[in-house]
Amino acid sequence: NIGERLMAQGVRHYGELRAAGIDWLRQVEIDPLRIDDLPRTFSGGMQQRLQIARNLVSSPRLIFMDEPTGGLDVSVQARLLDLLRGLVRELDLAVVIVTHDLAVARLLADRLMVMRRSHVVEAGLTDQILDDPQHPYSQLLVSSVLQP
Repeated sequence: NIGERLMAQGVRHYGELRAAGIDWLRQVEIDPLRIDDLPRTFSGGMQQRLQIARNLVSSPRLIFMDEPTGGLDVSVQARLLDLLRGLVRELDLAVVIVTHDLAVARLLADRLMVMRRSHVVEAGLTDQILDDPQHPYSQLLVSSVLQP
């Protein structure tokens, strides 16, 4: 019967997806027993890690992150950045990160694009741009971070 086969196939796919979800929860250091908990019951840092697991469960080759450490305290940011760096390296992921935090850019990005008013004003290797910015706006950004 086609209906029974489809039903069995759906259950199998659900089971595979759930197993992958549990595996990803472990990888982002969340107790797998919390798989059925609502996202709002997690702390800010755990919600960020949960979102990472949720996005990676489908094995994408490219992920997009908008301010991945925004709103997190410094200790939580450090753990999250370590986790992200490890996952990017381990899974050979391409990542596009939008951030105003140049320390995050330096830590996670090989290449950097500085934008002003929706236009790219400078692009190149992250360390090169942050150590020797050429465009006046890039220079302003870098110097403003270095000011006490």
